[in-house]
Amino acid sequence: MRNETLRLILLLLLCSHLHSVLSWKKEEFRTCHQTPFCKRARSRAPGSSSLIATDVTISHGDLTAKLTAKHDSQSETKPLLLTLSVYQRGILRLKIDEDPSLSPPKKRFEVPDVIVSEFPSTKLWLPKISSVENGLSSSVYLSDGHSAVLRHDPFELFIRDDSSGDRVISLNSHDLFDFEQLKHKSEDDNWEEQFRSHTDRRPYGPQSISFDVSFYGADFVYGIPERAASLALKPTRGPNVDESEPYRLFNLDVFEYIHDSPFGLYGSIPFMVSHGKARGSSGFFWLNAAEMQIDVLAPGWDAESGIALPSHRIDTFWMSEAGVVDAFFFIGPNPKDVLRQYTAVTGTPAMPQLFSIAYHQCRWNYRDEEDVEHVDSKFDELDIPYDVLWLDIEHTDGKRYFTWDRALFPHPEEMQRKLASKGRHMVTIVDPHIKRDENFHLHKEASQKGYYVKDASGNDFDGWCWPGSSSYPDTLNPEIRSWWADKFSYQSYEGSTPSLYIWNDMNEPSVFNGPEVTMPRDVTHYGGVEHRELHNAYGYYFHMATANGLLKRGEGNDRPFVLSRALFAGSQRYGAVWTGDNTADWDHLRVSIPMVLTLGLTGMSFSGADIGGFFGNPEPELLVRWYQLGAYYPFFRAHAHHDTKRREPWLFG
Repeated sequence: MRNETLRLILLLLLCSHLHSVLSWKKEEFRTCHQTPFCKRARSRAPGSSSLIATDVTISHGDLTAKLTAKHDSQSETKPLLLTLSVYQRGILRLKIDEDPSLSPPKKRFEVPDVIVSEFPSTKLWLPKISSVENGLSSSVYLSDGHSAVLRHDPFELFIRDDSSGDRVISLNSHDLFDFEQLKHKSEDDNWEEQFRSHTDRRPYGPQSISFDVSFYGADFVYGIPERAASLALKPTRGPNVDESEPYRLFNLDVFEYIHDSPFGLYGSIPFMVSHGKARGSSGFFWLNAAEMQIDVLAPGWDAESGIALPSHRIDTFWMSEAGVVDAFFFIGPNPKDVLRQYTAVTGTPAMPQLFSIAYHQCRWNYRDEEDVEHVDSKFDELDIPYDVLWLDIEHTDGKRYFTWDRALFPHPEEMQRKLASKGRHMVTIVDPHIKRDENFHLHKEASQKGYYVKDASGNDFDGWCWPGSSSYPDTLNPEIRSWWADKFSYQSYEGSTPSLYIWNDMNEPSVFNGPEVTMPRDVTHYGGVEHRELHNAYGYYFHMATANGLLKRGEGNDRPFVLSRALFAGSQRYGAVWTGDNTADWDHLRVSIPMVLTLGLTGMSFSGADIGGFFGNPEPELLVRWYQLGAYYPFFRAHAHHDTKRREPWLFG
């Protein structure tokens, strides 16, 4: 009886999720006002920071300093360590962290395996510091024609054009820098946060970081995907700006997302590019995988009178829940230069296979081998070119990935070979949620080896997704990424052939019964890292492990093709992405253009949107127009929800 009751509860949970995909439920997701670190940061006024830079020196080729509070203010604040490093191409790196010699409760998380291995070797060793402004600031060489200047009191960092003396980009010019340090919990401390029915323990207390960044000579700023909004980022605060949320970077499973919104979607790239007639372009990248909120500030936002005065800069305000300051400044001066500088840090896009830039036909779901053969033959009959046919979750044995429903797909190898004989390929879906079934070999092995993400009590995290009760591999751990990669070998993935490639969906990660449809922030990963610290990079590590699996499978001689829904800085090295669960309407057609362009501006050039919209039934005119546009997406795929009408191209006349 107990098992039947449990099944009923789980079924109701799943049904409630399926119902929610009919429309975006705003109340399921937090606003800035409901997010304590964002609310605190936004409440601070310019000039609220009281940090000064002391003990400025050169150490191991870097400029180092301590950030300390002025006397009689913030007396409990321990000094922070600041490091400035200079690299070829005019790249400046700023790191600010807690001092490990002062015994913080734990090491703050620094995002690994995003910076490409060759980047550190491009470091320029600084020979000396120049004292400027009568000793009030320290300056170091950045590139021919540019210097990095550290002002001591109050603390500020900016890049200067030496020929004109003009600023290019700066941090903390408005004294908004704040760094909440980790704490040891006492019996009297209560740091818990509530959102709807979920409780976040926050065992180390508030740990957010916030600061202002200014782009000089800028008319517009771009980037920080992913959201359904305009190409140029609109102001979110200041005079003549309607009440608005900040731009949110927090990877979420958002269905039928609304357009023209700062709300974050499936991926996060904390990289912003500025451009203006006066100077050209510059860029800023914060390597941080925690939730981030970013305000673009309208001119006059800091004027006491509220009157917007003429300005030749754009101010922005960056807020993150956790992590460290690991920020990169790019001086441009052209847009291409900024992108080259950014990809020198995070890597260039992987060279795609030729077939992968052609047309892909997908649906949730092609029913069986007969359906696959019918669709394939119809393309031939009508002489419509296509290169790839996709299978969604229903091709598996009960949502167990790396398996086949042998009643519907009894001969998967033969099915793939028939497609391959025509030069075509197949893609199957492999998501991160692993069905908790003791008879499922993958779950059994992961459980025995301790390879799952742990909940706040130290047990394997158990969440709800398509298979029902599920656990998630901790792909932050390189050992687990290697184990996952091995699962794509022909011996492990029975029924796979060399013409089969992979689709990673739901890897934000999506957890149907979790807070905001994702993983709780206080679950733990490899090395004691809290999920709050790496959330935006979870899908990145899963994508990486899958791409490496296909690389292993082909013994390094076959380029992988892996489509991922979640993305982070560096995802461009591992494959393609798409803009997720869009809708069959004209607004979603329109907004796909700035969405794909923004991804390209931030290094993620191999991207596209579902042709025709994933949800809903497009009218013939909309579908025709979407195909015409889709031919220009770098990634060109038609995909549709199982509740929609069949929409292979020939069905519309």
